[in-house]
Amino acid sequence: DDDQRENIFQSRCIIKERVCSLIIDGGSCTNVVAITLVDKLKLPTTAHPSPYKLQWLINGNQIKVTQLMLLSFLIGKRYKDEVLCDVISMDACHTLFERPWQFDRSAKHDGRKNTYTIK
Repeated sequence: DDDQRENIFQSRCIIKERVCSLIIDGGSCTNVVAITLVDKLKLPTTAHPSPYKLQWLINGNQIKVTQLMLLSFLIGKRYKDEVLCDVISMDACHTLFERPWQFDRSAKHDGRKNTYTIK
């Protein structure tokens, strides 16, 4: 059964008692949070110690990354976590966790089932 072959992992998480969209993608090396979420929930940010530009998120346009934040979230009723995220403009989701999050949590991805296991 190949119905998960081309699907990315999408889920929901809770941030400040609000349901937010979440994508986990092992193809990149930056954990990010949408600036619209940060603004709407009035989440605190700090200046990024090493500002840089991203190009892959918006068709051909570069995004200057100047802020970061420690994002606290809940998945389900039992999994709580905090992730250091760069704050960017994006439309795909509210939060996008990449390779650093997977590595730090020893998250295991089952591509056939499109699930993650986190201990």
